[in-house]
Amino acid sequence: MSDITIYHNPACGTSRKVLALLQERGYTPTVIEYLKTPPSRETLKALIEAMGLPVREAMRVKGSPYEELGLGDPKWSDEELIDFMLQHPILINRPIVVTPRGTRLCRPMETVLEILPQQ
Repeated sequence: MSDITIYHNPACGTSRKVLALLQERGYTPTVIEYLKTPPSRETLKALIEAMGLPVREAMRVKGSPYEELGLGDPKWSDEELIDFMLQHPILINRPIVVTPRGTRLCRPMETVLEILPQQ
């Protein structure tokens, strides 16, 4: 079992690049294709908290139903936004990488370097 996990979307270029970077550096991360296996509410909330981001910053706007659902409206609470992310996992921005040194939304991809374990 790896001590690195990547919440990955193989259709996303940044996500593919981060996974490749991890593998090139000798890591074998646990890959969770979150569109096929969405996180639970508890896990999603823990990831967002660990990243230190407001819920809105953990959401994907481009290429998702964000605009169509009117999620830019400030009327939505964090809990409601999380509900939308669970109903439409494509709203979860990616890739999210978890290591013993921290959790980051790896945009730009070099962000992952901040949390790689020492080898």
